[in-house]
Amino acid sequence: MKRKIYNQLREWKETSAGTSAMMIEAARRIGKSYIVEEFARNEYDDYLLINFRLVSKEVKEWFDLYLEDLDKLLLNLQLHYNKRLKPRRSVIIFDEVQDCPRAREAIKFLVADGRFDYIETGSLISIKKNVKDIVIPSEEETLEMHPMDFEEFLWGLGNETLMPFVEDCFERRVPMGQGLHRKAMDLFRLYMIVGGMPQAVLRYIETKDFHKIEAVKRQMLTLYRNDIHKYADNAGTKVTAIFDEIPGQLQKHEKKFRLSAISSSARMRDYDDAFFWLNDARIVNCCYNTTEPSLGLRLNESRTTLKCYMADTGLLISHAFNDRGTVPVEVYQKLILGKLDTNEGMLVENVVAQMLAAAGHRLFSTASRATRMLKRAWR
Repeated sequence: MKRKIYNQLREWKETSAGTSAMMIEAARRIGKSYIVEEFARNEYDDYLLINFRLVSKEVKEWFDLYLEDLDKLLLNLQLHYNKRLKPRRSVIIFDEVQDCPRAREAIKFLVADGRFDYIETGSLISIKKNVKDIVIPSEEETLEMHPMDFEEFLWGLGNETLMPFVEDCFERRVPMGQGLHRKAMDLFRLYMIVGGMPQAVLRYIETKDFHKIEAVKRQMLTLYRNDIHKYADNAGTKVTAIFDEIPGQLQKHEKKFRLSAISSSARMRDYDDAFFWLNDARIVNCCYNTTEPSLGLRLNESRTTLKCYMADTGLLISHAFNDRGTVPVEVYQKLILGKLDTNEGMLVENVVAQMLAAAGHRLFSTASRATRMLKRAWR
C-alpha cells in the first residue's frame, strides 16, 4: 500500500543524516510496521528488524546489560539476526518498542554512536503506559500515522489520476462535469464504507466481498475493546461506555457529547480521563468547542464541550449497524446508492473529521455551526 508517510520518512532520512531517530506512533492495525519495513528495504543497503512483541527475553535483557558497551550490543544483535550491517548505510527498526522501554531509552546513546539509523514504531494504545520509568530521548523525532485518506485509498485501487484532477478543478474554480463528479462521489462513498484501515482496504481489493470486509473490521473493533480492558486500568468501564455511545451521539445530531446518555449523574470531570485515553490511543478523534472562531482557536478552547468521532469511518459503520453482530450486506448496498434510511450526515461529519486529522489538523467546532457547515458542504 502506497502511503504519504513514506515521503516524510525519506525527508527525515535526508535532513537528519543520523542525528535523530524516528518514532512512528499510531493506533493498532494502521500499517506502521509494513510501511517502515518497506522504507528500510528500499532506502537502505540493509536493515535489521526487531519486533519486541515476538523477541526473546534474552534479547530484551541486552539493552540492560550492554548499554555501556554498544559494540557488544550491536554485535549481539547482528549475530542473533544473522545480519552484517554497513555503517551509515543501514537502519535498525525497533518494532512495537513499547514492549521494551529500555530499548527506547537506549536511542539516545545509539544515535550518538552514529553507526546506523534508527526507526521505532509503537502502538499509542500502550506506548504511553510503558514510559514511566525511562527517560524519553530528546534525539527522537515523531510522526503520527493515521488511517488511509481518500487519496491513499484511490492509490490502493490503482487510481492515481482522479485526485490531481479534483485539485486542479478546485484551484481553477471550474466544475468537474456531471459524469466525473458522480464517479468521484461513488468512490468517496465506497471509501466511507470500506474505511481507511489497510487490512480492510486490501480485503476489498482482493475480494470485493463485503462479508469479508466486514469480518476484518469486526476483528479490529474486538481488538480495540480487548485493548481497552487491558490498558485503560481503572478507567476501562468509562472508556467502554463512551466508545459504545459514539454512534448514538452522532446519529442524534447532538452539538456535543452528552454524558447524560451514559448516566444521569455523569459529569465531564469524571469522564475527561476516559476521553483523553481514547484520543491518545487514536481510536477516536476528539473535536473541542472553541468559543471564538478566530485565528487562535486553541486560546478559546473549552475542554468540557466536545464531539467524539471514530478515527475511521469504516469502523464507525461496523460499530453502528451491528444489531445482529455484523452489518448486513444490504446496508452496504444502500450506503453506496445513498438510500440508507438513517442519518447519513453522521458519516459525513465523521469522514471530514477523519481526513482533517490525517492532514495534521487539530479539530475544533463552534458547536451549533459545525454540523450545519458540514452538511452544507456535503450538499
